[in-house]
Amino acid sequence: MMVTSTAIAGLGLTDVGKVYDRSATDLAAEAVRLAAADAGLAVTDLDGLLVSPGTQGAPKLSLQKVLGLQNLRLLAEIGALGASPAAMISHAAATIALGGASAVACVFADTPLKPKGSARDAFGKQRSLPCGFASYHAGIGAITPNLFYAMAARRHFETYGTTSEQLGAIAVGQRAWAANNPVAQFKTPLTLDEHQASPLVADPLHLLDCCLVSNGAAAVIVTSAERARDLAQPPVDVLGWGQAHPGRVMHRESEFGLRSGAADAGPAALRMAGVTVSDVDLLELYDSYTYTVLITLEDYGFCPKGEGGKFVADGKLAPGGSLPCNTGGGQLSSYYLTGFTPIVEAVIQGRGHAGARQVDKKDVIMVSGSGGVLEHHATLVLSGAVR
Repeated sequence: MMVTSTAIAGLGLTDVGKVYDRSATDLAAEAVRLAAADAGLAVTDLDGLLVSPGTQGAPKLSLQKVLGLQNLRLLAEIGALGASPAAMISHAAATIALGGASAVACVFADTPLKPKGSARDAFGKQRSLPCGFASYHAGIGAITPNLFYAMAARRHFETYGTTSEQLGAIAVGQRAWAANNPVAQFKTPLTLDEHQASPLVADPLHLLDCCLVSNGAAAVIVTSAERARDLAQPPVDVLGWGQAHPGRVMHRESEFGLRSGAADAGPAALRMAGVTVSDVDLLELYDSYTYTVLITLEDYGFCPKGEGGKFVADGKLAPGGSLPCNTGGGQLSSYYLTGFTPIVEAVIQGRGHAGARQVDKKDVIMVSGSGGVLEHHATLVLSGAVR
């Protein structure tokens, strides 16, 4: 059977940040319509729809009716948390490659911010707590992602000598990238001293080690590479993908904090694409925390295990560095739409539409998505090269 190569042909991004008085479903529908129009397609040209639910449980599969889509060949809801967007694109690409659909929209939307609430209110409360022994962590107040990621970072610190200043170099570099991103929420230049002076959220993580909270939606249209070349925008080819779901990453004698699913998903995606880390021109990494970037770099093989701190300390990820990373500012400085934040920037860069922040080389773009507390990982290898 001949397998068709695939590409991202349309991109839709709504207003992001403090966007109120709109439901997640409404935002999701707007993102899909924007993505279709961006590609030069009518919404009715779509025969596939993949949705990822946010914290508010929307959008659901009922988005099909909101968009007026009938007789879809592919419809599913994918829930792997921050790994969902990359997983959706890989699922769409595989389906299209095997002839199961021809144009698939992948969309995420969320509205965790409320007009009178705070970012802490958005993700700091659990709607329900586990019972029995599984609830032990609630008894000591460990009920937010900040605390669990702090545990992971602390283990990396103690095992390898990683420092807070090294994590700070990631935050400083991404803020510098955000300065040239029109949609970034934080553009004011950031110094390492300012990073270190920001409040500790959960030792060793400072406030500026943690991602933003945003309302908004993003969508892409995946189709065959051949068809994409006849549409309105420069295509961004999907060369490879991989997933890994470690499972119970915090059990005794586990590698929690030291190794993530990126160690399996990254090499798998590179193999499928027929490239190695030395071929990668650009990284767009899931950065829920600066630590997430660090461990992903190690697990993808850009530096030896345990040397991530030293690897990033010289600013190589920042503008002018040798390995551009999170060129829109990422989730730390731009906006947070789970794994769609790095995907949106990868598409913009792949098209050559990033303006003042555009990188010179975009032949191989590696994108990551991470879900839960290092529980899920999905990797994409994309290309903006004309083929």
